[in-house]
Amino acid sequence: MTQQIIHIHREPVELYKILKFTGMADSGGGAKNVIADGQVKVNGAVELQKRKKIMSGDSIEFAGVKYTVKLEDSAP
Repeated sequence: MTQQIIHIHREPVELYKILKFTGMADSGGGAKNVIADGQVKVNGAVELQKRKKIMSGDSIEFAGVKYTVKLEDSAP
């Protein structure tokens, strides 16, 4: 399984928004659909909550890729 890092600048971020802004889904509606279809795992478990709060250190699995969420320091 491929692994990638998703950088966020604030937390928490809702799951469907992460799928949308990273390009895993083509739109917010598309992101909500794949979540509702049980295609997304958070921390190893199928997640059906579209607005699940994602924090730094969480993992997301979708389409054979595992993503680790990392909070970026926004200070200059």
